[in-house]
Amino acid sequence: MQSLYVEGNSLMHRLSPRLKLLSLTAFGIVLFISDNLILLSIAVLLTAVLYRMVGQPLGEALKRLRPIFLTIAVVALFNLIFNPWQAALVPLLRLTALMLLAAAVTATTSITEFIDEVTALARPLERTGLVQADDIGLALGLALRFVPEIVGRYQAIREAHRARGLKVRPITLLAPLIILTLRDADNIAAAIDARGIRRHVS
Repeated sequence: MQSLYVEGNSLMHRLSPRLKLLSLTAFGIVLFISDNLILLSIAVLLTAVLYRMVGQPLGEALKRLRPIFLTIAVVALFNLIFNPWQAALVPLLRLTALMLLAAAVTATTSITEFIDEVTALARPLERTGLVQADDIGLALGLALRFVPEIVGRYQAIREAHRARGLKVRPITLLAPLIILTLRDADNIAAAIDARGIRRHVS
């Protein structure tokens, strides 16, 4: 499987995974409290600088953001249809800033570090008897692993359609993408259960 992690020695790489995750959470809360366009614009600029410091080539850095930014653009356009441009700009800036910081965090934190930190943070919730911290960490790790795989699979299906002379439409690509993803998910789940990795609540 591919990984979102990028090797490097930037400031973001040197920060502890826990600090990055907690900072991302706090930053997201602050973003959705404020609707000041100036502050949100500053947030976008600062997170863009942080993301650029990761050390990726510019083309690769932008390519990673393309799918989610297209989604954000659709949300912003929908808001623009029903609201004044100032109101529509707020969610665009919020989501862009959050996307850039999240991209910087995932690019500078390995899957193992993610799993370890999320598992440790979720450990107190085990006292409720409703969750297993190890399962939460494993689920997040698999989700992060699947993101680049799904994007790559989507691009492969799209290229296959083009090679056959078929018109590329998102609706026609969605069905095979979902089928392939669910099939892989079933295979991975079966492999996990076969190895007894997950702990089951009695």
